[in-house]
Amino acid sequence: MPRGGRSAAAMRALAGHAAQIAAAALGGWVFAILGVPAAWMSGAVVAVVVWGALGFGRSMPRPLVDAAMLISGTTMGAGVTPDALAAMARYPASLITLAVGVVAITLGSMLWLTRVSGWRREDALLASVPGALSTVFAIAIDRNLAVAPIAAVQAVRLFVIITILPSAIVYAGGGGQVAAMLTGAGTEVASPLGLALVLAGGLALGLVLERLRVAAPILLGATVVSTALHASGLTAGTVPPLLATAGLVLIGVFIAERFRTLDPAVLLRTLPAAAGSFVVGNILAVGFAILAACLAGVALPNALVAFAPGGLEAMMVLALVLGLDPLYVGIHHVARFLGIGLVLPFVAGRLRGRAEGDPPHPTGRR
Repeated sequence: MPRGGRSAAAMRALAGHAAQIAAAALGGWVFAILGVPAAWMSGAVVAVVVWGALGFGRSMPRPLVDAAMLISGTTMGAGVTPDALAAMARYPASLITLAVGVVAITLGSMLWLTRVSGWRREDALLASVPGALSTVFAIAIDRNLAVAPIAAVQAVRLFVIITILPSAIVYAGGGGQVAAMLTGAGTEVASPLGLALVLAGGLALGLVLERLRVAAPILLGATVVSTALHASGLTAGTVPPLLATAGLVLIGVFIAERFRTLDPAVLLRTLPAAAGSFVVGNILAVGFAILAACLAGVALPNALVAFAPGGLEAMMVLALVLGLDPLYVGIHHVARFLGIGLVLPFVAGRLRGRAEGDPPHPTGRR
């Protein structure tokens, strides 16, 4: 192809990618206005699925994928500040209960999906993990797993929690006290130098992990470096909101690529599995929340929101609206989110590939 033709084709491709990202950002903005949980990511997914159905969809370039993972990992690790570590020391028994609870919830849901619904173990693991959706979907796509059924199970869990939990909290006696304001943690934005240090370190470690064939290597590398630098106090501040939002939008575009050929029948077939998984997981979550409330000496509504597998932002806002302790709730969600993000890639790696006796893919794809 002549140089001029290649240049024109490259410009058309660039314009196509820019238009797709703009559509994703618009979808995220609309969802944010509507108050949908994980708005920028979920809205981007829906917008890009529609964009692809209209015939405009494009595969996301690898550099953009890596950028999305790098930003998301950096954002996750930024929540582990020295102040957060000090707050964690106030609730050791509750946090240990949380760690055991996350394992129990995941295993309980996995047993339902593998034994009752006939799912493969690796698909069941990612559908059962309570939260950290960026990591879940990154690994699912990296492993070429059943993204649509996994997303359906996670979506059902999140939707029911957001719509039902507030009423359950009020019924349990929450909402009567005056809401405590956030302590200001998370309001400081990282300096350009500090942010550059975290991003560069995360990318370097991610490339090393990629050579070691670890799942979602860039995401994990950025999370580890960001956690280490923020926890030690060597760098401070959150990822600039605009950059963090851009990362969520790009993650949404990345996830949506697997939904372009989505068969609605797949989602309908997944609903019984999603409902059973939700019931099993949340019975266990309530049980562990009751235990944590007794051990930590906090009110049950605080523990219920702290153990609910919803997004950090949504749960923090819910805590404030219901007059709960946002510090207790926030520390537990940061710990859960970070723990899953650090451990899940290695656990998924142990389950990599399908054993000879494993059941078929949940979508029916071999």
